[in-house]
Formats: sequence, structure tokens, C-alpha cells
Amino acid sequence: MKLKNNYIVIRHGQAVSNQNQTLSSWPEKFKNHLTKKGIKEIRRIIPKLKKERIDLIFTSDLLRTKQTAQMLAKKLKLKVNFDKRLREVNVGIFNGELVKQWNIFFANNLEKFIKKSPQGENRREIKKRIIDFIEDIDEKYSNKNILIIGHGDPLRILQGSVKGLSEKEMSKQWKKFKINTGQYRKL
Repeated sequence: MKLKNNYIVIRHGQAVSNQNQTLSSWPEKFKNHLTKKGIKEIRRIIPKLKKERIDLIFTSDLLRTKQTAQMLAKKLKLKVNFDKRLREVNVGIFNGELVKQWNIFFANNLEKFIKKSPQGENRREIKKRIIDFIEDIDEKYSNKNILIIGHGDPLRILQGSVKGLSEKEMSKQWKKFKINTGQYRKL
């Protein structure tokens, strides 16, 4: 995928759900705010992000990404743009449950592109919404430095999609696209 802008993706700082190994999609079932560690993670990258001369910030509208975006926006002196297409995976009935329970539901990583948990979405649907987002933004702006604040799986899918990888290739390279909490990388 050829892009007209420069994109930096960042995963929100560590949140309560990361600390407790629980799933938190939408609707949010508990106050999934940043932890002290998560706040430190974001503070630590601010000087590096300042050097990137960010023009725009787009973020998911879930609490942990909102808090991350607000911290960064204040220091970068920018407005935050919220977009629901950047939300975490909708894990359906597993929302609020342990991560391992959701993982047991699937036979393998590739199956998560096809099969959905009840009332949830699969990675193919995430790919569609995340590509819709990047295409819309890339059409609207040109030669901008754009910061995208999101969640682990959607950001992995975005990276693989921009590289033009198939679902099978993305599944095989899943670990390569991992972004830890409070970490960023350029697309």
C-alpha cells in the first residue's frame, strides 16, 4: 500500500487490563485506565515523539487510548481526533474475561481471521475497518506526520495490511508486528 503521509503507530500505555491479563473491548465493562507504569511508558516517549514533528493525532475512543492521547496531545500541543475504527478487537462474550479464555476458543492464530467469538468480530473485520480508516486519512491529508494511537491487534493488522500481506502471512509473522504498551514505530 502506497501512503502519502508518514505514520507513526503507538500502542496505549499499560492499562489495568494488561496488568490483570483481562480482555477489555467495547462497551468497556470496567474503568480500564492507564496504570502508573503505563503513564511512565508514555512520558518516556514524549521527547522522541516531539522530534517527529507530529501534525495530527488520531486515536481509538476507549479510555486507555484517550488517556494516552491526552497526555501526548498536551505535550505536542495538538488536538485529538477520535475514530471508532481504531478500537480494540470486539471480543464479544469474552469482554472482561481472562485473555487465555479467549485464546482457547481458537484453534490457531489464522483462525482468528475467520472465526468470531459470539457477539464479537474476527480479524478480517478489523482489517476492513482499519484499512477504511487509513485510506480515508491518507486521502484527506498529504505529506503530514500522523500519530495513530491504538491497540495491539488492530495495530498489528494495520502494519501487515500496509505491507500487503495476506491473512496467512500476517498470522505467520504475528510476533514480528507486536507493539508493547507505550511503544511506537513508523509504518
